[in-house]
Amino acid sequence: MAGRWLLEAQLTGSGRPVLHPGEVECYTLSSVDIICEEKPNFPPFRSGVLILTTHRILWIDGTNKSGAAAIPLGAVNHIYSPSKSIKTMFGKSKVRLQVSATADGRIDERGSTAIVIALVLRGKSDLDSFYSRLRDAWSSRSWEASSSNPGRSDSRENSSGFFEGSSGVRMAGVSGILRKEQEMWESTDKSLQEAFQDLNALMSKAKEMVMLAEKMRLKLLSGSTSFGNATNDEEAGSNQEMQDWLLSVGIVSPVTKESAGALYHQQLSRQLADFVRIPLERAGGMIALIDVYCLFNRARGTELISPEDLLQACAIWEKFDVPVMLRKFDSGVMVIQNKSHSDEEVLAKIKSIVLKSEALKNGISPSDAAIALGIAPLMAKEHLLTAESKGLLCRDISPEGFRFYINLFKDIDPNNIYLVKDHGNYQTWVSTVTVSG
Repeated sequence: MAGRWLLEAQLTGSGRPVLHPGEVECYTLSSVDIICEEKPNFPPFRSGVLILTTHRILWIDGTNKSGAAAIPLGAVNHIYSPSKSIKTMFGKSKVRLQVSATADGRIDERGSTAIVIALVLRGKSDLDSFYSRLRDAWSSRSWEASSSNPGRSDSRENSSGFFEGSSGVRMAGVSGILRKEQEMWESTDKSLQEAFQDLNALMSKAKEMVMLAEKMRLKLLSGSTSFGNATNDEEAGSNQEMQDWLLSVGIVSPVTKESAGALYHQQLSRQLADFVRIPLERAGGMIALIDVYCLFNRARGTELISPEDLLQACAIWEKFDVPVMLRKFDSGVMVIQNKSHSDEEVLAKIKSIVLKSEALKNGISPSDAAIALGIAPLMAKEHLLTAESKGLLCRDISPEGFRFYINLFKDIDPNNIYLVKDHGNYQTWVSTVTVSG
């Protein structure tokens, strides 16, 4: 439906919009219609979620059946002041926009004609606040700055092929290129120094720092690809560690109560579902809720959330079609896991671990299982307790802590406890203990 009249917008797996480089969310409203009274064939976009960013007006269908549509702010020619009357106080509020469109009515920045569309705000929406944010975003014209080269410095190349530095000195050849690179890094170093002078400067430079970190990460990736044969394992490990650190620098546009309003927990839930995808892949499909809380808050920078907000965001996942879920073990430990995560696969791995000769003699601890499975000890303990509840393991409690053994009681005949069958776990255990003895 959006492709005929509006631009299509991409969504993440959790229904959050995919933002352009340098794009930041400014305001969120629910139950918003987009109509065009001048075009009878213009389809009504009914009761969707409207997200205002620095670059676009995004409309997301509430049922996600029609996807998402976008109105570039660059296509907006004029924003009409909303009229206030008794009718608008108790009815629907409207914000009218004059936008550029093509001859067939499609909204486009390069359109040759102009049409007027209306954003219809239903429910208890703060019209004045939205109108103010819309005018500020439109007047700032942030999309023009993002479309230019973010990595340019004060150096520039003239038509004759000479590089001209900030001092006006013309340079050519290799020396000109090196000088240009030097000036670029000096500008970057200056930005870093300014950012860390005080907290206010850091907050104002936050978006620039995240973009810089992404550029550095991409440069590391390209460097490791080009010179992969020349680097040793230690250097490769350092590059990987640096890439992981840069990935955790921050979220470019974190959902806040100020920008999302009444939709705060809903949008926070969707953003969290997108964020945990990579940590879950690295943790084997399951990660403790407290670890997610630390990682998510670190990525959000100064826009921290409370534990209650995190719990509420996770609880809303049941209403959305997202690939993750919140799980609570019998012990009370809460984790986030992929819906595709299978306990049976983990139990099969645990069984193979406890059937090894050393484990048959001495058992395994949660730390041993954590090393073998490549997960956190807390998660390993929960998996071992789950295996015990299903009858796969037996637990021994000592001053040294818990140790788990393969359950042999299922293979022992209660009428003849001394009978050793020629197959099964009991026979394997007897053979292992006899050989070691």
